[in-house]
Amino acid sequence: MSFASDVKKELTTLEVHKEHAKAELAALIRMNGAVTLVNRRFVLNVQTENAAIARRIYTLLKDHYQVNSELLVRRKMKLKKNNVYIVRLKHDTQRVLSDLEILNGLMFNTRVSDEIKKNEQKIRSYLRGAFLAGGSVNNPETSRYHLEIYSIYEDQCFDLCEMLETYGLNGRVAERRNGYITYLKGAEEIADFLVLIGATNAMLKFEDVRIVRDLRNSVNRLMNCENANMNKTADAAKKQIENIQLIETVVGLEALPEKLREVAELRLERPEISLKELGENLPSGAITKSGINHRMRKINEYASKLEVTNK
Repeated sequence: MSFASDVKKELTTLEVHKEHAKAELAALIRMNGAVTLVNRRFVLNVQTENAAIARRIYTLLKDHYQVNSELLVRRKMKLKKNNVYIVRLKHDTQRVLSDLEILNGLMFNTRVSDEIKKNEQKIRSYLRGAFLAGGSVNNPETSRYHLEIYSIYEDQCFDLCEMLETYGLNGRVAERRNGYITYLKGAEEIADFLVLIGATNAMLKFEDVRIVRDLRNSVNRLMNCENANMNKTADAAKKQIENIQLIETVVGLEALPEKLREVAELRLERPEISLKELGENLPSGAITKSGINHRMRKINEYASKLEVTNK
């Protein structure tokens, strides 16, 4: 089961206040519903591929409007062979849609009502219904954090953005094939949205996976940095040894000043240690990394002059 499916499964188990649940139902119908005229009556079909969402729509209609809707199951015949669940309402359709402010007389309203927009609890419920109807979210184990809600109506997406802004979430709208999406990108905003719509357990899972993945990435970056530093140190030590061997071959280490000769001899004996460790192990007494670096630079300059002279 995908992470998005886990989120929706949790949302379908929530119990909410009756008036707030109507806002959720309005979103589910507005975004997934279709109305036809049969024998001069409106017939509502709300379609989903999720059985739990279909049951929730059926229950919300029954609990809030005491109507008897039908729950139908169809099997897709194309590439996807998932079942399609249809909640069909044949009676009192106009009354239900009018109460949810989806139908105004004989005109359909695609915009979210001001009553919902001005009530924070109803906003949360409407956003929950919108996510159930057309939402998806990437698994937090991926490197790309993305949550979106699809709608065929552009103004519906702008309404969702407006409601998200009520809670400080920066939703954006983009056009997609046959419709539009409202989307969030940041990991923190996605986690906040999951809490907002009531998916607390999903948010905790999201944060756990994200933290572990980010920690793993941080460790990898530190290891890569450490390996790079080790390679850099090894390359520098190799060059130092080559210069010291050049001096030893051409003029002998006795030609170096005592302090430089001491460093050169120790480097030949201990090619694997760092400059800091080199300074700490000098026979005449420990010196700082800055001091040992200064002496090594003098040795390298001496070797460079010998190299030029002997060409």
